[in-house]
Amino acid sequence: MPRFSANLSWLFTELPFMERFRVAKDAGFDAVEVLFPYDCPAQDMRDQLIWNDLTFVLMNCPPPNATGGPQGFAAIPGLQDRFRRDFDRSLRFADVLKPLHLHIMAGSTDAPDARATFVENLKWAAARAPNRSLTIEPINRHDMPGYYLADFDLAAEILDEVEAPNLSLQFDAYHAHRITGDVMRAWVTHGPRASHVQIAGYPGRHEPAVGEIDYPSFFARLDRDGYKGWVSAEYKPASDTASGLGWLKS
Repeated sequence: MPRFSANLSWLFTELPFMERFRVAKDAGFDAVEVLFPYDCPAQDMRDQLIWNDLTFVLMNCPPPNATGGPQGFAAIPGLQDRFRRDFDRSLRFADVLKPLHLHIMAGSTDAPDARATFVENLKWAAARAPNRSLTIEPINRHDMPGYYLADFDLAAEILDEVEAPNLSLQFDAYHAHRITGDVMRAWVTHGPRASHVQIAGYPGRHEPAVGEIDYPSFFARLDRDGYKGWVSAEYKPASDTASGLGWLKS
């Protein structure tokens, strides 16, 4: 059975942020991820991780724009300098929080040179942080309109073009099913590139217990394929978080 982590940006939101670490541990999670951990002191979060014996799995890059700008712009032409400045900001947080992975968000664009920009920025980032595990994640355009990286084949091509040992695929089963209609086939084709997995039910993006995705079979496939990374629960609880954790206990 895979090792499960809790996404504290989505789960236990009934509680103040700093209380979610302890509650996640009490619920049975041994790891957590936070999408944008930039609004709290990094050392305070690190203390919570240590006190609750939690592995910090993943955070997103770059920090969100407080003025309502895009969440991610690594593929947006003309913003290379900004990407590099904000990537360094993320590294300063990562130096304290020590995530296993840093997810680089492509951003929303249909510019003809978006791919070249994305590859350029990824090569730079991989060289800038050679000891950091970096990921890219295909995200469906229903949930995030216009997102550049919305195709798993494109992600594979970009990984091959960048050819960096510290850059890999972030495989979100919910996004994979919405993009391809067949999460298992997407995993068989692209899973070997994945260093991190995220899950949610489809449709609705609620608990991974009901819906079109057969998660027991998916988890069994991860085991058969020898996947050793974490599987993060990144979903919108249908009610309060604790009431929906039957899938984890079973």
